[in-house]
Amino acid sequence: MNLRWWKAAGIRAIKTVAQTAVAMIGTSAVMGDVDWIMVGSASLLAGILSLLTSVAGLPELENEK
Repeated sequence: MNLRWWKAAGIRAIKTVAQTAVAMIGTSAVMGDVDWIMVGSASLLAGILSLLTSVAGLPELENEK
């Protein structure tokens, strides 16, 4: 795994973390109370899972070949 892979995987992970946080905050706000610990832990887990999924391959890098 080289620097290009880490950059592409990192961008994907950051996007996934942001999407998860927005979804969790929106859902919690509808229910009346945002549990920030739950939002943070779910977002962090989503970011880790995104990095692990990227090990299987990144379409961004495969298209450059």
